[in-house]
Amino acid sequence: MRAYKGVVENGVVVLIGAKLPEGTVVTVTVGEGELLRAKISSALNRPKKIRVKLRPLPGLTSERSPGDAERPVPELV
Repeated sequence: MRAYKGVVENGVVVLIGAKLPEGTVVTVTVGEGELLRAKISSALNRPKKIRVKLRPLPGLTSERSPGDAERPVPELV
């Protein structure tokens, strides 16, 4: 058995400085401290979520009358 250094990129373990034959079966051991550090740094470096609140424009519902059903609704740009 031999130990290789590697990193996880997009959910795939990439070994650094090692060339193994295709089909090689490997076992990955991750230390608890290393896993905790990776989880924390991943959570801190995550892109911020942008929330957009859609607010109805006041007065749009009162501007249309029952006879306006045939006319198309103007698009907001």
